[in-house]
Amino acid sequence: KSDTISKNELQRFKQNILNELNVAGVKIYRFPTDDETLAEDNLKANNLLPLAVVGSNETVKVGTQYVRARQYPWGVVQVENENHCDFKKLRESVIEKNMLDLIETTHSKHYEIFRRTRLAELGLTDSIDGKQFSISDTLEMKHNDLRKELEKREQQLKEAFIQKVKDKEIELKDAEKQINEELTNIKKQYKDQKDKCDEKWRILEQEINFFEQRKRTNVGTIKKGNKKK
Repeated sequence: KSDTISKNELQRFKQNILNELNVAGVKIYRFPTDDETLAEDNLKANNLLPLAVVGSNETVKVGTQYVRARQYPWGVVQVENENHCDFKKLRESVIEKNMLDLIETTHSKHYEIFRRTRLAELGLTDSIDGKQFSISDTLEMKHNDLRKELEKREQQLKEAFIQKVKDKEIELKDAEKQINEELTNIKKQYKDQKDKCDEKWRILEQEINFFEQRKRTNVGTIKKGNKKK
């Protein structure tokens, strides 16, 4: 809203924003002053922070030229006029002078802080043998480790299952062997008992035959005695 307040109000507004950022512990990007060729310009740009920018998607004719601006009943606010806003200073400082530094700072500082914080949240390390890796590389390595661990676990389960099957086969074979031995013993006992029964039956038949023979002999003797009388 820099186009709706006076310059004095704008300066107080900027200072209030900086104070709130400091209280909240928020560090904003500042243009580097270690390069002698850019030190003076960047110092001036830093003194303007936070930059007050007016945006517009319309063009307005000012004099003989059309410029990007905002048309108000009380006048025209030009986007690229440094007396109206800081857009031109922002474009020069970021795009024309400090783009490489902004990219490098983003990569080496902000992304690095984010990367380490994110890896710590995931319980991962940010380096292996002193070599640092990006989040994607670290997650890929973690994924590979988990996949290898899963394959190892799967192989262990397969081996354990195969071993259980083998143990069960041995157990069944032992049970089958025991059953066969018991069946053999039963058959032997049955055969022994049958042989004993057969022997008893043979003896009984002999006794019956002997009894019948004696019976016939006694009957014949009795008949002869009756005839003599």
